[in-house]
Amino acid sequence: IFHNDKPVSHQAIKDSGMKLLFDIGCLCNNAELVSPSDQKPFWNITGDPTEAALVILAKKAGFDYREIRNKNPRIFQLTFDSVRKRMSTINRMNEEERIVANVKGAPREILSLCNSVYLDGKTKPLTNEVRNTILTHLDTFAREGLRVLGLAYKEIGKKDAYSVSEVENELTFVALTGMMDPPRPEVPEAINLCHSAGIKVVMITGDYGLTALSIARKIGLVMDEDARVITGSEVMELTDDELKELLPAKEVIFARVSPEHKMRIVETLKDMGEVVAVTGDGVNDAPALKKAHVGIAMGLRGTEVAKEAATMILADDNFASIVSGIEEGRAIYSNIRKFVTYIFASNIPEIVPFILFVLFKIPLPLTIMQILAVDLGTDLIPALGLGAERAEPGIMKQPPRALNKRLLDLPLLLRAYGFLGIIEAVACMSGYFFVYYSSGWRPGMELSLSGTIYLKATTMCLAGIVIAQIGNVFACRTESESVFKIGFLSNKLVIFGICVEIALISTIVYFPPLQKIFNTSSLTLTDWAFLFIFTPLIFLAEECRKYLVRIIRTKT
Repeated sequence: IFHNDKPVSHQAIKDSGMKLLFDIGCLCNNAELVSPSDQKPFWNITGDPTEAALVILAKKAGFDYREIRNKNPRIFQLTFDSVRKRMSTINRMNEEERIVANVKGAPREILSLCNSVYLDGKTKPLTNEVRNTILTHLDTFAREGLRVLGLAYKEIGKKDAYSVSEVENELTFVALTGMMDPPRPEVPEAINLCHSAGIKVVMITGDYGLTALSIARKIGLVMDEDARVITGSEVMELTDDELKELLPAKEVIFARVSPEHKMRIVETLKDMGEVVAVTGDGVNDAPALKKAHVGIAMGLRGTEVAKEAATMILADDNFASIVSGIEEGRAIYSNIRKFVTYIFASNIPEIVPFILFVLFKIPLPLTIMQILAVDLGTDLIPALGLGAERAEPGIMKQPPRALNKRLLDLPLLLRAYGFLGIIEAVACMSGYFFVYYSSGWRPGMELSLSGTIYLKATTMCLAGIVIAQIGNVFACRTESESVFKIGFLSNKLVIFGICVEIALISTIVYFPPLQKIFNTSSLTLTDWAFLFIFTPLIFLAEECRKYLVRIIRTKT
């Protein structure tokens, strides 16, 4: 404990009357300190961290909170609630055989209940001058981002039960305590990511307005000097339309709010068509957690009621983890679309041979067994590799997708069926006709319906799909960014899948038992060289499409 940058002795604290501060802080308190152990070689707490800070303050001053509680046993408690913004305990002060109500809570609310003040070891009337001095210090603490509590007491008579109305009035003000709950260093970057991703972060807190504003500035939630702080009482005075006009404002903070106020803000945001996620840790947060689209309870300090009401539980109580979760969710959604695009694209080269077979009476270029070889064999592992793709650059700079946006939307289908699939169909049919052309066939002549040439032609059609899918899997690794930006070989599972894909098609083409099952024939190096032209072709065509998409997005 320091005063004017000099340590204050234990005896000086007792002589100055400061011990009363520590008595109230420890008695009107339910937190406990947990000593280091073999399992946890560090100090820990149970209960509310704010209350624990008061216990630690007393311990640093040389007072044992357990001894204080044992000497002054609690006989009654008026529990904290968010409307009163304070709690009281009734203790029998054994040293003097007095019954005392110890009160702590929001400073302004506590001060409004006081008619005297404890100064220089004596109780004195609370004048307007002293009251204004206390409020000035309160605002100074709050501007520094400190969470401030007011402490007070009152001597009362002995009874079996006590009510708020008889206890919490005509109090003696003792002290203000300010404690720092510094934001985690990664929070400002997480807030910045939210802004880039089109996510609006709204601070709704029970803290004093200046404290909330100071913290908001530190984490980058507000930047302007004219940021607006709205109290819970002001929220109640606003009409629904006024609140709807206020919420889209870039920099607005809600302070000194109750559960009803928080609930109303959530409902209004939902009425405005917003997707709302709410964080909370207390019993009072449960209604808003339940009402939101996504309720996020704190895993470390959250109450069981909050956890039950929430959609998910944040294991580390870290806001940055929520943002990481959003990024991961966007990556998963994007990877599903990549997976589907890759699979759908191969449907076109599988169906085009049958369409040509029906319309132009050519020999069937692809058999059912060969289609199964693609769908249940060569495509599987590369497709799974796309599911493991990391979030592509810029994913957190995209606006949130609309609630009614479908996974299989028109752009995805056009990309898979109308662009990538068409190129693959050209590849497989080019391979098919390449065999006939190399054997002397020319347009207008009859195509062989059987024999070695026909088997080789169908094999080229099958291999053409597989080879084209190699280029396709690289093309599908991103939706709009260049694959070169994320690293051409960065996804090891995709590379492994391509190796398996090549091994499977080679086995089907050259292994005699499988040649009989899949109706294939061996291919020459010239055949493979012709087919591998389409691997970079489909990839580069898709890179050009993505480049055009990026230009259009930049201009719009």
